[in-house]
Amino acid sequence: MKATIWHNPNCSKSRAALATLQEQDGIELTIVQYLKNPPSREKLTQLYRDAGLSPAEGLRLTGTDAKERGLPDADDDTVLDAMAAEPKLIERPLVETEKGVRLCRPPEKIQEIL
Repeated sequence: MKATIWHNPNCSKSRAALATLQEQDGIELTIVQYLKNPPSREKLTQLYRDAGLSPAEGLRLTGTDAKERGLPDADDDTVLDAMAAEPKLIERPLVETEKGVRLCRPPEKIQEIL
């Protein structure tokens, strides 16, 4: 099974999800440090759609100015544009497999797509 994780090595939840993926047999893993290599706006749109989340639900509020900018109440296009421009606004970790996409908070949510 192929799996991709949009990972931040400074995040404990992201590290836990990565460890879970690395412990699985038969996983062909791609690790994307999204702060260095952010997903495109189109990829973000696809990830949130496949996860069944609105872009606002995938917005990182802690340690960002998202609330001050009104992003939690903004329309999808505004949120996606902000995330594409500033990847620190993307909540992590996002994990994609052939079974779907999950925002793995808590990290145990990863089991739903393995």
